Parts: sequence; C-alpha cells; structure tokens
Amino acid sequence: MQTLDEQIAVIERALGECMIDTALVVVRSWLNEIGENNPYEEAFVSLQTRYRDLFTKWLNIDDPAADEELNKLTGDAYQLVDAVYAEVRIKRGLSPEMHGFNPESIPSVMQYFQNCVRFRPEDLEWIHEVVNDEQRAEIGLVAVMSMAYNLRTCFNVDSFLALIDGMNANEEMVAGMCAAQAMMLIIQYDVRIDFFPQIQDSFANIIAENDLSEHMFDLLCALIRNEMVIKVLPGTQDHYIAQLIPIIPNTWLYALLIEGSTDRERKFAFHCMKAGYRDQLWDFPDIAEKVYLEILREGSDKPMDYINYAHSLLLQGDRMMAFENYKQARQLCGSSKEFFNLFRPDRKQLVDRGIPIEHVYMLEDQLVRA
Repeated sequence: MQTLDEQIAVIERALGECMIDTALVVVRSWLNEIGENNPYEEAFVSLQTRYRDLFTKWLNIDDPAADEELNKLTGDAYQLVDAVYAEVRIKRGLSPEMHGFNPESIPSVMQYFQNCVRFRPEDLEWIHEVVNDEQRAEIGLVAVMSMAYNLRTCFNVDSFLALIDGMNANEEMVAGMCAAQAMMLIIQYDVRIDFFPQIQDSFANIIAENDLSEHMFDLLCALIRNEMVIKVLPGTQDHYIAQLIPIIPNTWLYALLIEGSTDRERKFAFHCMKAGYRDQLWDFPDIAEKVYLEILREGSDKPMDYINYAHSLLLQGDRMMAFENYKQARQLCGSSKEFFNLFRPDRKQLVDRGIPIEHVYMLEDQLVRA
C-alpha cells in the first residue's frame, strides 16, 4: 500500500500532465477512508463526469476550446485534492483541527501556522498585519516561516498569496524570507501553479512594483546552486523535485525573470551546470567548457565529466581536443559498451547542433578500440 507521500507524488505527476482520472483514483481511496456522507462526494462525481464528457467530446469533435476546458478541470482537480487531502490529514491525526492561536505567544503562532490545514480569512489577515508592523517583526517572521513549512505539505492558494504578499513587508528580514520561501515553493509546485494564474500575477506584480527582478533572479540561481533546495522540501519525493529544476527554462518563472536577457540566460546556464544539470550545455558550449574544465581540474574521474567537456569542445570546433577527452572517458570506462551507453544518448543533440551524423559515426569508430 502506498504511503500518503507516495500518493501525493502520483497525483502531482498525473495532474502535471492533465491525467485527471489517474489522480482521481487516489482521491477515491481517500474519500472511502473518510467515509460516507462526506462533503466532497458531489464535487468528485461532478469533476469525474465533466472530465469524461470532455474526453468523449474530444474523440468526436476537434474543438480548440478543449485545451482551455482541460486546464480549468485540472485546476478544479487540484482544489478538490487539496480539500480532501486536508481532511485525510485531520482524520489520521497528522494535522489537528485547529481554531485560533495566541497572537502574543511565539510557540502558539508556530504551532498553529505550521499545522493548521484550514486557515480562516482572519488568520491570513493577521499575517498581513504583523508582517507590516515593525514592532511585531519577530512574531511575523515566525508566522510566515511556519506557514511556508505548512505549504510544502498542504498547498493552499490563499496561504500562498499571503506568503507572496509578505514580500512587501516593511521589515527587510521578513520580506527577504518571504521571497526565498515563495521562490522555493514555486520551484516545488511549478507545474501546479500553471493552473493558478492569480499566484503568477501576484508574484509578478510584487516584483514589478518593488523592482525586485534582479534580486529574485539572484535568489533563483542561489537556490539552484544549493543542493539543500531538494532536502528542505518534505512531503514529496526528492527525485520529483530534482526533475523540476531542469524544466525551469520552459516555465513562466523563466519567462518572468530571465527570458530576453542574454546575460541572465548565460548566468542561469552556468549555475545550472555547476549544480549538476547539463541541459544548457547544448546551447552554451562555451560556458560548459569552463564549468567542466574546472570540474576536471578539481580531480574528477567520472567518464561523464570528460564526455561533457568533450561535447563542449566539439560543438565549438575543437575536434582534436574533443577526441582526446572522449578517449579519456573511454579509458575510464570498463568496456566500450559502458562508454557508448553514456555517449550515444547525446548523438541527437550533437547532430541537432550541427555535427554531421557521419562525423559522429567516424568518431565512434575510432573510440571503439581507444
């Protein structure tokens, strides 16, 4: 039987690809656990029916509006998941049903905002009030940090908007912490946030109003460089988070902070490669050359580091030096099969970047016995 964290990972993957029925299988199991006469049954049946009707329509009619409707249904599915998940956590004793806290007590504030899964409007209004009150900055910081921790496990649109609003705080430390936590959560929930434009709009507006674009770009790069960005995001599987970082160039966050600026695109590529993500190697081989040369000079004996360095040289026209480093990688591998298992998945990228396929074959031929 899957754990709750594993079930959440299944849902996030499914809804990230708009596979609503797959996600609803897990939701159904949660509703069975909650029991009959639950308040979510009607919404579940309605969502399931609307999705299957849309699929039937798609089979019969080529309607451009289908994509828009699918996105809306996916957003509705996320909201149903959040509501039912909160109920399951309460039922299992993971999140107590809480109402109220002592606003003068740090332990009380921490306990409430870290564990409550059903915030009241007045709770979020109080957060807004304290983060803008310099006299209560300490307790405001405790509140937003606790709420951010809670959000990593229990996604909630209103709480997310309150955290983003905290980026406007008068107290610099509180504003900075809200910005860092919001960015980490955006990385964690990037695919999901595509279905909640109000979060995107709020984040973009605060950045524009406060001229924070450069600061947020630097923060994004710092988070990517820091391997702890994965370890401090509980409530989901590490490898799922790791898979999100390489797709940032295809996201609204990249478009907001980086796209259109050659300087930022190059800096972002550098930090990604330094952090171990090599997707940008193909578009920025000159940067990759510097990154992998430094890695090799530090004493790496990994065949893939030599291959990556050789790729960067080959794409820049230095065929002889590229061959020498491919050969070094080949010698580090136990067999030609081991080497080509690493090299051949990159064939297409090399050809797409202008290396004739015949030259790739010739290179491989010389490396068989290197």
